[in-house]
Formats: sequence, C-alpha cells, structure tokens
Amino acid sequence: MQLDKIKGKELEQLFEAILSLETMEDCFLFFDDLCTVNEMKSMAQRLEVARMLREKQTYSQIEEETGASTATISRVKRCLNYGNGGYMAVLDRLSKKKNKKEK
Repeated sequence: MQLDKIKGKELEQLFEAILSLETMEDCFLFFDDLCTVNEMKSMAQRLEVARMLREKQTYSQIEEETGASTATISRVKRCLNYGNGGYMAVLDRLSKKKNKKEK
C-alpha cells in the first residue's frame, strides 16, 4: 500500500477534515480553499474515468467524453484492477445512493 509511505498526522488530519464535511456546500468551500481548480478537475476526471471503465467503456469513448489522456485512463484502470479498492467502494456507494434517489 502506497499510503504506508505517506501516513502521518498531517494526512490523518486531512482525512478527518474531509470526513467532517456535512454538505455539498461544505465540500465546495473546503476544496476551493484546499485545491486549485485544475487539481479538483483532475480528481473529478479520474473518478469519472473509473466509473466509465467499470461500465466497460472503451479508452476512446472515455478519452472523447472526459478529455483524459490515455496515460490517465491506464493509471486509473491499474488502480481499479490492482489497487486498494477505493474507487470501487466509492463507486458502489454512489451507485446505491443514485438508485435510492431514483426510487
């Protein structure tokens, strides 16, 4: 696990801060202060790439729709296949939440 290399009180504090966010507005305000616009767009893009890969969309479809490079798509795919399961856990939760809203 790569996080073993960077674990520490600062990272734990960051994650605790993220877990303390209660609303979408809280998230927008915190991440706007914390990250650049490009950093936020990159993270959002990677999550969308993960969602599309999970739905078995092709690299060319993903590249066209998201603007992600093939290198980014490959990296996300590697994380989906050999990572810690973080993308899958979040995508599962988002999918369940979406399904509840649709009912």
